[in-house]
Amino acid sequence: MTQVYFIGAGPGDPELITLKGKRILEQADVVIYAGSLVNPEVLKFCKEGIDIYNSAQMNLDEVLAVTKKAVQEGKTVARVHTGDPAIYGAIQEQMDALKPEGIEYEVIPGVSSFLATAAALKQEYTLPGISQTVIITRLEGRTPMPKKEQLAHLASHQATMCIFLSVQMLDSVIENLTLGGYSIDTPVAIVVRASWPDQKILRGTLGTIGEIVKKEGVLRQAMIVVGRVLDADYELSKLYDRGFSHMFRDAKPTPAEE
Repeated sequence: MTQVYFIGAGPGDPELITLKGKRILEQADVVIYAGSLVNPEVLKFCKEGIDIYNSAQMNLDEVLAVTKKAVQEGKTVARVHTGDPAIYGAIQEQMDALKPEGIEYEVIPGVSSFLATAAALKQEYTLPGISQTVIITRLEGRTPMPKKEQLAHLASHQATMCIFLSVQMLDSVIENLTLGGYSIDTPVAIVVRASWPDQKILRGTLGTIGEIVKKEGVLRQAMIVVGRVLDADYELSKLYDRGFSHMFRDAKPTPAEE
């Protein structure tokens, strides 16, 4: 019987939690949520009178202690993370600690902030002829990066990049991206608090975005998107090309051929 659920609560808008995540929150007896990032509005889905803990004020041992105690008491635990917990969610260490205890758990995916950012920008990250690859990464901080994953190395691919947790080190981000091969006129978009009521979008290039951000005073909860998809002419998709056939549709001649 599953008693612990790791839930991706989405990027901010409480309506972006999945139906399954909402249902588990409604049923949970104990909720531990990442209070520094999760919108507290999602807690309105919880039953009245349950135990709710803000993990921003807890260390790993404390989180695990609350979880194990609740399981021993036969309670259902909802461990609520922002976005999708598979990306910079620090859930692996929690799950691995539950395994030796024989505690069953389930992961409920959520809408990641890099996807909410694309929605805010009304932008597709994979445009034909421009980029078919999305790199999700971050600048090295207190968590070191493997050598082959350092930003300058990744920049050499010229793919669309979604850079988490790095806006406070934007000067270094720009330096690494240009060192890796992006030209100074490469378009950049920064979305602050994607899907929240106070969402803000900043646009520029690698050459201008630094000053724009300084004027705005952006320091946290922002996604950096870099790549030519933000401003380039692109080929139309073959998926809906009338002259392209696939297993569900036969090709049709172009108007000029009819």
